[in-house]
Amino acid sequence: MFELDAQLEADTALIASTSLNRILLMNDSRFPWLILVPERPDITEPFELTDEDQRTLMQESMITGKSLKALFNAHKLNIAALGNQVSQLHIHHIARFRTDAAWPRPVWGVGAAEPYEAEALRERVALLREVLSNELDLE
Repeated sequence: MFELDAQLEADTALIASTSLNRILLMNDSRFPWLILVPERPDITEPFELTDEDQRTLMQESMITGKSLKALFNAHKLNIAALGNQVSQLHIHHIARFRTDAAWPRPVWGVGAAEPYEAEALRERVALLREVLSNELDLE
C-alpha cells in the first residue's frame, strides 16, 4: 500500500492527484515549487515503475513543468529527482527567476524556508489546482 513519506507530508500541501501521481506544493513561499510523487509503494527510481507508469510520469511531469513556467512567467524551470534525503520517488518542479533567493544556485540549502500564510496557501493551492485541471485528468 502506498504511503507518502513523512518528510514530504510535513513539508507540502496537497494540490490534487492523477491516476498515477500525487501533486504537492512545497510549503516555501520563496519559490513556486511542485512535487510529483507516483502513488506506487516502495518505488525509489523511475525505472522501477512499469513502462506505462514511466510514460505517464514523463507526460505529467512535462505538463506540470510547462504549466508552472507559464503561470509564473519563470525564467527557468528546474526539474529534478534527487532522493538524497527522501528516497521515495518524487520529482521536483521549481520555477526559477534571476531575482529569486538562490539564483543561480540550486534552491537546496539556501536560506530557510518561508512557509505560506494560511490564506495564501489556500489561494495558491486553488490556483494551481485550477491551472493543472485544464491539462491533467485530476481526481
